[in-house]
Amino acid sequence: MQVSITCRHGHVRQDLRDYITQKAEKLLRFLDAVSEIDVTLEFEGPRVDVEMLVEIEGYHTIVAHVEAEDARVAFDKALHKMEHQVHKYKEKHRDRRHTTSVSDAARAAEEKGETAG
Repeated sequence: MQVSITCRHGHVRQDLRDYITQKAEKLLRFLDAVSEIDVTLEFEGPRVDVEMLVEIEGYHTIVAHVEAEDARVAFDKALHKMEHQVHKYKEKHRDRRHTTSVSDAARAAEEKGETAG
């Protein structure tokens, strides 16, 4: 998995880059299928816009966008939004099918009841 940090109209210190990389990699605990994370910081006067793109399995992209006064605060808020969106994506795409059908499970329960009695 690759974390890419881009900055527009300003400069990001190395300690902030390390912080962003470290925190962004924690998204893997929610979803293993994350292939790339792009973080863009855009400085516009006293405001900082942070846009976070998470690419899942190479074809689906989730976006979080936050604007704040401080770059670290804006990134933390974007990460929090992204965690919720990734969790929602995971829940939506979870395979809830069972390997046995309901009729097979009922039949197995009846057989178990006959042998116990």
